[in-house]
Parts: sequence; C-alpha cells; structure tokens
Amino acid sequence: MPYLSILLFGAVFAGAVLAWHVPLWAGALYLPASVVCFVVYARDKAAARAAQRRTPERTLLLLGLLCGWPGAVLAQQWLRHKSSKRPFQMAFWATVLCNVAAFVYLVSPLSFVRML
Repeated sequence: MPYLSILLFGAVFAGAVLAWHVPLWAGALYLPASVVCFVVYARDKAAARAAQRRTPERTLLLLGLLCGWPGAVLAQQWLRHKSSKRPFQMAFWATVLCNVAAFVYLVSPLSFVRML
C-alpha cells in the first residue's frame, strides 16, 4: 500500500499534465521536499536509537503535508520508522490526502491560481 500511494500520485500528476496542461515544474516541489523529509525521518530514527532529543511528530506531519510525503513513505518503509504507530499513521495518511487534494485543486482549471 505505501509504495502504491507514490505510484498513484505519479498517475494523478501525469493525468494533470496531460488533461490540464500542467507544467512539469509544478511537481518539482515534491522531490526536494521528499529528500528533506526523508533526512529528517532518518535523523529522528537515529535520535530515537541514541535516546537523544527527537523531532516532534507534528513537525514530521507538517513536512509530509508540505509535499514531502513521498519521502516520508520511503523513510517509513526503508528505515522502519513510525510505520507501526497507528495514531501517527492515521494522521500521516490524512495529511497525504490533504496534500493530494490540494495539489489536484491547485492545478485544476477550477483553481484560482490557474485563473491568474
């Protein structure tokens, strides 16, 4: 399921490019945001192992919401970090849905951004 979410978003993005002529750079935010999010998850995992100061969960969720969720998905799977905490997972997937919904709206012909 987690990897499927990234593939599905890729399909949504490709559909938006084809149907609404969305420029490819519109998806460019996701790559650097995902790298940053992955690094923050990795540092938090290392801090957890070393019993050091942790990154607040709300920060992890905010980074995912701000286009970094694909990196968070990969970090959760590859690093096994935050992948079994049910309350966090529920909040995380809610932020993914919010991000994807916002993306679809902002690139759709109905968006105020597209009307500018």
